Formats: sequence, C-alpha cells, structure tokens
Amino acid sequence: MKASRLAAAVAVAGTSVLALSAPAFAHVTVQPEGTAAKGGYAVIDFKVPNERDTASTTKVEVNFPTDHPLASVMAQPIDGWKVQITKSKLDKPLEMHGRKIDEAVTKVTWTADGKGVEPGYFQKFPLSVGALPEDADQLVFKAIQTYSDKEVVRWIEVPRSGRAEPENPAPVLELTAASDGHSHGSTTAQDTADDTTGKKAGTATAASDSATGGSDTTARVLGVVGIVVGVAGVAYGVLAGRRRTAV
Repeated sequence: MKASRLAAAVAVAGTSVLALSAPAFAHVTVQPEGTAAKGGYAVIDFKVPNERDTASTTKVEVNFPTDHPLASVMAQPIDGWKVQITKSKLDKPLEMHGRKIDEAVTKVTWTADGKGVEPGYFQKFPLSVGALPEDADQLVFKAIQTYSDKEVVRWIEVPRSGRAEPENPAPVLELTAASDGHSHGSTTAQDTADDTTGKKAGTATAASDSATGGSDTTARVLGVVGIVVGVAGVAYGVLAGRRRTAV
C-alpha cells in the first residue's frame, strides 16, 4: 500500500514538474546557425512557438538593439510570410568596410499571408546579420507576437544574471570570442567532412565514368571489327559460289 502511494506521489510530482517547466520551452528565442563571433557575421534564427490552442501566430516583430546597431540585415524568404525591414538614422554613424554607415536596421516584421503558425507548431525566422559588435557579450532583441484573435504577447523583459527568469523574457543572442579575420561564416567539422566526402565521391565517380567510357569504346571497336569480318565472309562466300558455278 505504501509503495503504491509513493509511486502515485512521484507520478504527481513528475507531472507538476513538466507542467511548470513546459512554458519555459515556449518562449520566443534566438540562436545562431553555428557561431555568432564578435566582429563577424552570422545567420541567426528566431524560433517562434504557438502557445495557444485556438489561435494562430500571424505577425512577429523583432526590435533590434539601438546601443549596438547592425548595419547589415538580410532576411531569408519564407513561404506564407511577408517580411519588412525597417531602418532608422543613427545618431553616431558606423564605419564598415572602410565606409561610413548613417543608418541601421531597427526592426524586422514578418506578417503571415496564409495560415501563419498554427496551434501545436513553431516557425523559424532566419536572418543574416553583421557586423556583430566587438564590445558586447550579448545582444537583446525585444519581440512582439500577435495572434489571429488579436492577442499580443510582448517578449520584452530583459533577463538579469542571478535573478529568476521573467515571465516574458526577450530573446538574447550570446556572442562568442572574435575569430581571426572576422570571418563572414564558419566552417564546422561536419562541413569539412562532407566536403572531403564529396571530393572523394567525385573522384570515384570520375574514375568509374572513365572506366565505363573505356569499356564502351572497346565494345564499339570490337563490334565494328565483327561487322567488317562478317561482311568479308559473306563476300568471300559469294565469290566462291560463283567460281564453282563457272567450273
């Protein structure tokens, strides 16, 4: 009896933990594809889950930090969504690639022209951004999520180290140490392995094609020789028959 009560208590406790921790996975977040190195460029994904059972997410606004403006922001096309990139004048111009930039992106807005993010699903919104600041360890992006029933959820609370996570935390992009030469992209071990494998496969395919080509050429030559021999044999037979008839 005691064992069954203990098992029931454990089950209830486990369910409570899952229920309490579930909302933590439903926040709007931002993560780099690879690394986001200081002074470099990166592709970052804003992951937007749908937290409602009866409404779809139809609009997502991401506000960019003004204390560390980003001059270059490019969006990847997404089926079913329209994107708008808003730029604003800078109080202090930036210098990038030897030229001064007097405006930077302050907001990116995605608006659904279809069903949007339906209940039970999430959507990733990729952006190529740079140059990332060299004097910061993270970038905070405040996001606003709008549902089809007009409800608006503001993910704008800045998480503080040593404090409990706020109810609606803003997406935070963690920056890594600057890479040599401020590379515009990163090559992972898997990419290198795939490239090497591709080269080996290409070499093997070329060798196979060469061998197949050689075999085809040989077969064609032998076929032509066979035809010539056959024609010569027929001609010889006709001439021999004529000689016998003449005798």
